[in-house]
Amino acid sequence: MANSYFQFKQFTIHQDQCALKVCTDACIFGAWFSAKIPQYATVLDIGAGTGLLMMMLAQRSQAEIHGIEIDLAAYRQAKENISQNAWATRMKVFPGDARSFRFPLQYDFIITNPPFFEDDLPSTDDRAQTAKHSKHLTLEELIDVISGNLQPHGAFGILLPYHRWEYFHTLATRYSFSLTEKLFVKQSPRHNHFRAILHYTRHHEDFSPTFELTIQEPDRSYTPEFMELMKDYYLYL
Repeated sequence: MANSYFQFKQFTIHQDQCALKVCTDACIFGAWFSAKIPQYATVLDIGAGTGLLMMMLAQRSQAEIHGIEIDLAAYRQAKENISQNAWATRMKVFPGDARSFRFPLQYDFIITNPPFFEDDLPSTDDRAQTAKHSKHLTLEELIDVISGNLQPHGAFGILLPYHRWEYFHTLATRYSFSLTEKLFVKQSPRHNHFRAILHYTRHHEDFSPTFELTIQEPDRSYTPEFMELMKDYYLYL
């Protein structure tokens, strides 16, 4: 059974009411972008879940950060989580469906860890299915939501299964987004990549570097690169 909370250095994530718990790839995602957003004044998290990404970004920026969550139990827990830290006045989470919600502004940066398992085996749990599978929000719908709520100068970041990143990239280019950089993540040197973290902008980019991150050494200790990325967040690093 997953812990009812996850303790970070500067905040706590309570997760007993959320279908999806704190996971390593989401933490990598938040940490990687937290160093890239300080210049942005406004940020939106689509599918906020526990509020994890909102708080990771708030810790290292001065941005006003909004989130939206369709699952009401998760929304209530995210609202509770973001109220219990030093950045609460800069954060707000909305209950609702991102496809139809009227946000109060357009955002400089959008981050999303979407329900991306369109072609995988559906979960038997309804809430887990909404959280994990794109029955309620396809990637096509997601890119449309991003495009409609992003400033002309804005950028966005997305976390995907590695095997779906090229499909999503095709969708993004249809909306005239340009890939700025990508990070491919694998569990250990002997594993294949299992996650892709993509960074897009509306400005045309002639070159988009590819980075790689390995979480664990063969002996299952954390790699130096992972520890460097997570040192501001994980306890005991």
